[in-house]
Amino acid sequence: MKAHDGMYIDGAWRPAAGTDTIAVVNPADEQVIAHVPAGTAEDVDAAVRAARAAFPAWAATPPAERAALIAALRDALAARKDEIAATVTAELGAPPQAAQAIHAGLPVAVAGTYADLAATYGFEEEAGNSTVLLEPVGVVGAITPWNYPLHQIVAKVAPALAAGCTVVLKPAEDTPLTARHFAEAAHEAGLPAGVFNLVTGLGPVAGQALAEHPGVDMVSFTGSTAVGRRIGAVAGGAVKRVALELGGKSANVILPGADLAKAVAVGVANVMSNSGQTCSAWTRMLVHRDQYDEAVALAAQAVGKYVPGDRIGPLVNAKQQERVRGYIEQGVAEGARLVAGGPEAPLDKGYYVSPTVFADVTPAMTIAQEEIFGPVVSILAYEDEDDALRIANGTVYGLAGAVWAADDETAVAFARRMETGQVDINGGRFNPLAPFGGYKQSGVGRELGAHGLAEYLQTKSLQF
Repeated sequence: MKAHDGMYIDGAWRPAAGTDTIAVVNPADEQVIAHVPAGTAEDVDAAVRAARAAFPAWAATPPAERAALIAALRDALAARKDEIAATVTAELGAPPQAAQAIHAGLPVAVAGTYADLAATYGFEEEAGNSTVLLEPVGVVGAITPWNYPLHQIVAKVAPALAAGCTVVLKPAEDTPLTARHFAEAAHEAGLPAGVFNLVTGLGPVAGQALAEHPGVDMVSFTGSTAVGRRIGAVAGGAVKRVALELGGKSANVILPGADLAKAVAVGVANVMSNSGQTCSAWTRMLVHRDQYDEAVALAAQAVGKYVPGDRIGPLVNAKQQERVRGYIEQGVAEGARLVAGGPEAPLDKGYYVSPTVFADVTPAMTIAQEEIFGPVVSILAYEDEDDALRIANGTVYGLAGAVWAADDETAVAFARRMETGQVDINGGRFNPLAPFGGYKQSGVGRELGAHGLAEYLQTKSLQF
């Protein structure tokens, strides 16, 4: 067990204002592995003041120089990749291979895209007799979740820095050690003092203080829809810019003529990735009535490959484990048919949940409507394409989804009618330059690529 001291504020590690700490627990064995400071409103205030003081100079820094520093940050993260992966495995429970490829590798690639964008983005344009300037919003309060601890930090901090904003980061209390690696990488990269600041702490204390602070010009939050509503209300009351990446209940629509075996296998893999702790996971598999029984059998077979403690890790904490097991019990109680997994803990130690597949799920069931955030797949039958679309769009969420068909043209025609922010077509690959974000209660704004950078800019026009 290691005790980590201090907050990264104004270019240095400084003692926390209080003495309270947060225990960091390894979810695979339930052992405390570290303690970090539990930040207070006083810590947040110091960080915001540092970011506010650093803002004018950073905003005036030429984009090419900002790009070079973001590239240096990318390189510092790449150099720490093994250490970061080991940390993610320890505090999130991600299997080592996934920790390397996804949790440590993907953020390096995303940081690289913003190093490129910072150097090439059009921060000034002509419109008739006007010059339009795109200028940084100011001080950004970034509040990140635990499910992708480094990726979510990079997806907020890198575009904010590219835009010329300064940042105060409050990471999730379950995964603060990864955030400390990021702060160390930012320091090694040579970011000027105050441009990036880190305050660890609890959401209702440090997170709330950051969202409410009058010195913060914008709040960027990723997490639950319930918390997002509260942050949105606080930001709206102060007329602050806000970006919210919230919950999801994504549909994996398999149309007649698609490669059913591939679509089911990829769909199950998508939900099992990160132990189901992914807001864009395709947790609702929609299959035509004529292929339904075959799809259920394929899903049950596919999920058997995901062995807890090996190919699939634990959930992040005991509360999350109980929440997901509660949803499984509710699914059974409401009449869904359990074809794989179940609520029983698969291992004696660790916050594991058995990979679970439900059949005979109807659209009104709780497991078909609410975000479970665990390794649970619900398979629903549809009669025709219009019925499939009704089911796919029939939730309050609209973050992501997938469509499988005999050809891309058919899949795209269906995807165009889906009320969701991102759709994979016949197994389309992740693109770090494509915007990510939701419709409806899945959020406001976009992350990644040029659209993600634009979130941190405000517009000024000069008339001639």
